[in-house]
Amino acid sequence: METSNNFPQFNNVEEEQLPIGKHKLYNWTHFAGLYAAEHVAATEFVIGATFVALGATTLDIILGLLIGNILAVLSWTFITSPIAVETRLSLYTYLNKIAGDSMTKLYNWANVIIFTVISAAMITVSSTAVRFAFNIPAQLDWYPTNLWFILIVLCVGAVVVAIAIFGFKAVSKFSSICAPWLFVMFISGAFVLLPALSLEVLGQTIPSGWSELIHLGDESIWTGVNSDGEPGIGLLEVIGFAWAANSITHFGLIDMALFRFAKKKVYGLSTSTGMMFGHFIAWISAGVMGAGAAVIIGKSIVELDPGDVAYYALGWSGFVIVIVAGWTTAVANLYRAGLAAQAIFTKTSRKKTTIIVGIVTVVVACFPFVFSQMLPLLTYAGLLVVPVGSIVFAEHQIFPKIGYTRYFARYQKLTYSTPAIASWALGLVFGFGLNALNVMSFYYLFIPTWIFTIIIYTFLAGKYGAKERYPVEEEKERTRNINIEKFQEEKAKQETAPVIDNSAFTKVLKWVGILVLIITLVLSSMVLFGSANKSEYVANREFFYTYGFVCTVIYFITSIWVLRRSNSIKK
Repeated sequence: METSNNFPQFNNVEEEQLPIGKHKLYNWTHFAGLYAAEHVAATEFVIGATFVALGATTLDIILGLLIGNILAVLSWTFITSPIAVETRLSLYTYLNKIAGDSMTKLYNWANVIIFTVISAAMITVSSTAVRFAFNIPAQLDWYPTNLWFILIVLCVGAVVVAIAIFGFKAVSKFSSICAPWLFVMFISGAFVLLPALSLEVLGQTIPSGWSELIHLGDESIWTGVNSDGEPGIGLLEVIGFAWAANSITHFGLIDMALFRFAKKKVYGLSTSTGMMFGHFIAWISAGVMGAGAAVIIGKSIVELDPGDVAYYALGWSGFVIVIVAGWTTAVANLYRAGLAAQAIFTKTSRKKTTIIVGIVTVVVACFPFVFSQMLPLLTYAGLLVVPVGSIVFAEHQIFPKIGYTRYFARYQKLTYSTPAIASWALGLVFGFGLNALNVMSFYYLFIPTWIFTIIIYTFLAGKYGAKERYPVEEEKERTRNINIEKFQEEKAKQETAPVIDNSAFTKVLKWVGILVLIITLVLSSMVLFGSANKSEYVANREFFYTYGFVCTVIYFITSIWVLRRSNSIKK
C-alpha cells in the first residue's frame, strides 16, 4: 500500500477496512459477468434434480422459478446495493462499525461454518464425476460406502485447498472464463436429453407444441409427485426457494462486499444474469438432464448423482463441467471461510487458517449428505445470517428516518453491542422456532425473521442510547470520511491504469473461443431438432459427445491462452 505524507493515520490501515475509492469502481458489465460466473455452477445439477424429487409440476417450476428469481434480483437491488454503494464497505467492516468486535467475531464463526459446508458440498459434487470415470458406485447414503470414493474426495479436496491458499485471484479470472461455457453446456445438455424423454413418453423425438411439452414435463420430469409417491411441493414453495436460495447474500447483505465496487445502486439489477441464466434456465435444464439420464440408464433420478447426469447429457464434457463448476465454487467459498477464520484468529495468517478450515472441509466432503441436502442447507444458512442483515439494514436505513443515531455503540466506545447480539439471538430463536412449530413453509422463514429482528433491534437500540445525540463523535466521523476521500484521491494519482491486451492474435483467440461455443450450441440443436427417429437420435447424440468435447478442449485452450497473454503484459 502506497504511503501518504498528508494522511499518515491511514497508511497502516488495511485497505479492506476503508471505503472503496472512486477510482476503483466498476460498471454494470463487471457485475453481470461476475454473477453469471458465480451462479452457473455445480450446485445447479443438485438443485435441479432436487426439484424433480420434491414433486413440483412443470408449470409450477416455470412460473415459480421465474417469480422467485425476479424477487431475488429486486432484493439485491433495493436492499443490498443501496447500503453497499452508500457506505463503500463490506458487511464485515460495517458490522464492526455498528456492533463492535464481539458481534463481528460471532458472525465470522457463522460464516466459517456456512462456507465450509458449501465448499465441502462442491468438492463432493466434483468427486462424483471422477468416481464415475473409475466406475465407483454412486454414493447415495449420508455416509461414504466406498474407500476409493474417500480417496478421490481427498485428492480433489487437496487441489481445492491448494488453489484457495495460493491462487484465488487466478481462480476468479478462470471463473469468468467458465461462465459462458457453463451456460452453453447446461442448455446443450437439456437439448441432448430432451429427445430421450420425448421418445419415452410421446413416442417421438420432440414435442409438437407447448401443450405436449408441458405434458412431457408432467409425465417424466416434474410430475407433481415426490420421491415417496406423495403430492409434491407447489407454486408457493418453488417461489420461496428461488427467493430464499440466496437470502444469505441479499437479505443477509454478504454481497455488500461485491456491490461496494458498484458505481450506481441500480447495478443490483445485474444479478439477473446469475438468476435468470444460472437459476432459472440452469435449474430447468438440470431437471431435464436428470430425468433424461434416468430414462437412458433405467434408474430413478434419486439414484443418480451429478456425475451420472452430466456424462449422459454431455459425454466427456460432462466430466469437465462437474469438476470445473464444483471446483470454482468450492475454491471461492473456501477462500471466504479462510478469510472469516482469519478475522477471528487475527494473529494467524490467512494461509494457515485456510489450511485448517480446508482440512475440516475435506473431511466433511467425504459425507455425501452435504450435497444431497443442499436445498435445505442453503435455506437454513440464510436463516442463520439474515438477522444480522436486518440489524445493519435497520441501523443504516431506518435509524436516520426516525431520528436515531447511527453508530451509537461505537460513539459510546463499547466493545460489543448488547442490542445487536441480543437481537441476533432472538431473531434465531424466532426463526427456528417458527420452523419447529411448522407454522409456515421454511422457504419463507427469512422474511418474518428479518422483520422481527428489525423491530427488536430498533427497540433495544433506543433503550441503549440510539435516541441520544453525539455531536462531537459525529463531527469526528464526518471529518474522518472527508479525509479518507482525500487520501484515496492521492492514492489514485499514484496508481497506473491497467494495460489491456488488444493485440490481433489475442482477438483471434477470443473469437475462436466464441465460435466453438456457437458450434457446441449448433451441435446440440441438431440432436434436438435433427433427429427424426430413435436411431438418428442416438447417432446425433454420439456425434455431439465427440465433437462437443473437442469444442470444450479448444475453448479452454484458447481462453487460458488469452488469460496467460494478458497476465504477461508488462504494466
